[in-house]
Amino acid sequence: MELYQTRIQKFLEERGWDNLRPGDLAKAISIEAAELLENFQWDNPTLEETKKDTKKMEAIKKEWADVQIYLLQMAVLLDFDSGKAIIEKLEKVEKKYPAHLMKARDGKEPGTESAYWQIKAAHRSENLESGQDIQGTEV
Repeated sequence: MELYQTRIQKFLEERGWDNLRPGDLAKAISIEAAELLENFQWDNPTLEETKKDTKKMEAIKKEWADVQIYLLQMAVLLDFDSGKAIIEKLEKVEKKYPAHLMKARDGKEPGTESAYWQIKAAHRSENLESGQDIQGTEV
């Protein structure tokens, strides 16, 4: 990740964009994510079908890269290690959603397992009761 962040820093500095507002980057991330999602509007292909569709894959890669670039720009400008942030978040999610519970979905699509929704509901309830919003930020 350091290689990418160094390249992004250079890109921003060369253009005088090294003082962008974090809110503007967050908006850009959301807009580009919506453009990525647009590739699936009115369509819900399987993983295999998506991989076989070369035209769709090229469009996905283009929009995915836009999202990643803006995400890395935010990390660079806010001066944090994106790789470390990803690992820290993965460790929290691994604990929150244990693999053995998530795999027990009786042939259903991922994200439909009852354990997932029970954990998610309990987490939301805990946050609201403790005076935090859904993300765990104090309100």
